[in-house]
Amino acid sequence: MRKLCLLLAVFACLSCSPGRKVVTLGDERFGEYLPLLEGRRVAILSNQSGIVGDKVYNWCLEGGSEVTPETVGVPFGHPSDTANAVAYGPHLLDVLIDKGIDVRAVFSPEHGFRGAADAGEHVSSSVDDKTGVPIISLYGRGREAVSDADMDRFDVLVVDIQDVGLRYYTYYVTMLRMMMLCAANGKQVIVLDRPNPNGFYVDGPILDMQYKSGIGALPIAMVHGMTMGELALMINGEGWLGDGLHCDLTVIPCKGYNHSMHCTLVIAPSPNLKDMRSIYLYSSTCFFEGTIVTAGRGTSFPFEVYGHPQMADRGFSFIPRSIPGAKNPRYLDQICYGVDLRYKPLDEIWREQINLDYMLDAIRHMPDSLAFFGPTNHFELQIGVSYVRDMLLAGRSASEIKACWASDVEAFKVLRRPYLLYPEQ
Repeated sequence: MRKLCLLLAVFACLSCSPGRKVVTLGDERFGEYLPLLEGRRVAILSNQSGIVGDKVYNWCLEGGSEVTPETVGVPFGHPSDTANAVAYGPHLLDVLIDKGIDVRAVFSPEHGFRGAADAGEHVSSSVDDKTGVPIISLYGRGREAVSDADMDRFDVLVVDIQDVGLRYYTYYVTMLRMMMLCAANGKQVIVLDRPNPNGFYVDGPILDMQYKSGIGALPIAMVHGMTMGELALMINGEGWLGDGLHCDLTVIPCKGYNHSMHCTLVIAPSPNLKDMRSIYLYSSTCFFEGTIVTAGRGTSFPFEVYGHPQMADRGFSFIPRSIPGAKNPRYLDQICYGVDLRYKPLDEIWREQINLDYMLDAIRHMPDSLAFFGPTNHFELQIGVSYVRDMLLAGRSASEIKACWASDVEAFKVLRRPYLLYPEQ
């Protein structure tokens, strides 16, 4: 009940804000896409975020001047929580079935259809309890692992999922793989578009394709600033499906959205993004996943802190615990010392964009900086290039490092321009 009251308070705050704009989501525009589904067998690519017409999410703030700590620090809810059900609309799956659409399957991405599984955790296929529709888990399976029988279930795939706009956030990779399969099997794809909460900027290097992986599949900037619909158009237009494939693609755009907006979510897009501040910091603090430092998984504030048991000279501390969405976090039940970013002013976070000073600070406070990245290349898979690790270990400044990818940012802005559905300002 307390969480529901907080959500309603946020809605009240946003609804009286002079800077607010109403954004109509793609999945609300029934007249645009229901005629494309009638009489056809339909599959959905979605998860817990596929709520139709979420009441609070629809308030977006132009320029972000009205976004406050009160609207950013409110914890996200989950639509399966019955105490919060009044704050959400129905799921697309339920809406389509209620409207007589023949839904044959749901394809689910990382974290599963209900969005509760750990990062990278295997999620088995199952059946939706409410509707009886089969749920086919995709995460961790290559395109060849989706069976012919899975593809034979449907004629058209509808994509409705909340992304957060970073190259290493895996939902777009799942969409890419399903677009490949649909193109190869003569299936149509319809993307019901949603705003990108990090869609107000572009930053980071373009992926060097030697580091192509399940957390980085396209030659795009690390923070690409595009919606899923725009990315789908770019995938098609740039020939990124490979093998000469071209997808029969329709994007249903949002109405009233532009790329200068800050849009407030209320449903967690994944279990360790707990509030809007975590989403804004994610482009900087998620890099710790590729080091021996923890970004706070196993706490109530992941990606809003960083620390390590050996950084004992820092005044802030936290203890990772086994919790839903982080069953076995790094440094389980150990005291970690580090830095708390939960009270950093939002305008600073937005202005800094990707901030490598957090990494440089952690390196300086670790006893053995050479062991900082551990034995893997996970950091390179995230950042997408080889030179950043060496520059960080050499103590080069954040501004020097970012200057090295400035040309990538400008080149990517030019490359993406034909595919943008919404004004940049």
